[in-house]
Amino acid sequence: MFQGPAALALDAKGRLTVPARHREVLQAMAQGQLTVTKHPEGCLMVFPRPTWESFRERVAALPMSASGWKRVFLGNAMDVEIDNASRVLISPELRASAGLSKDVMLLGMGSYLELWDAATYAAHEAKVMESEVPDAIKDMSF
Repeated sequence: MFQGPAALALDAKGRLTVPARHREVLQAMAQGQLTVTKHPEGCLMVFPRPTWESFRERVAALPMSASGWKRVFLGNAMDVEIDNASRVLISPELRASAGLSKDVMLLGMGSYLELWDAATYAAHEAKVMESEVPDAIKDMSF
């Protein structure tokens, strides 16, 4: 399970250094093999390959009415590997689609990670915090 934020920086080639706490898990469960694709909210999803394969099967099984979303998820998916310097290359196409600049935020989301432009994420989180709490969360006990 992935959790927690990591404020990171992309290098000039668009590479991201994977934090040690995530790298160890990713090596153990996927031998450093990842898949990166678009997220509906404008960030990128970073999946360990076995988790991606399960997600890909669920997306591929969607009905024809969801063909546009199939293209978003499957048509933009790129397989990457963690290199010897613990970096992952984020393609120019995916960086552009998520508006990634140098400063990024990597968020653990349970079975996958989200990669956000840092400023975009800060604005997104502020908007969420200002919105009404959904019923599903109101009913949770803390």
